[in-house]
Amino acid sequence: MQSYTIGQAARLLGVSPDTARRWADAGRVATHRDDSGRRLIDGRDLAAFSVEVAQSGTGEDDVSYTSARNAFPGIVTAVKLGDVAAQVEIQAGPHRLVSLLTREAVEELGLEVGMQATARVKATSVHIDRA
Repeated sequence: MQSYTIGQAARLLGVSPDTARRWADAGRVATHRDDSGRRLIDGRDLAAFSVEVAQSGTGEDDVSYTSARNAFPGIVTAVKLGDVAAQVEIQAGPHRLVSLLTREAVEELGLEVGMQATARVKATSVHIDRA
């Protein structure tokens, strides 16, 4: 399972590293230390926390978001697999994006909750790139 540094988590959550650090210090999101002493957040924990932050509106108001080149980097928060189709949800800062794609595409990309991914939007279609 992928883990994220405080800085990476902050970028994915759309907040400053100081805010992410304060949230971790307050126990709002669990962290652990790697061999070099850096604090890391498990991808699944970060995915769940990103949904909580987006729903509660506790992000930073002064952060601007852009759809430059229609790319929304974020974290996979849900993957629902059917026999043929799949649904992937990505939390990109305060934005929740949902894409319907083939199960085969999800498996080829190796998408799972907690990993970084980028939603690329063209008209009414959302394409997912693995980060």
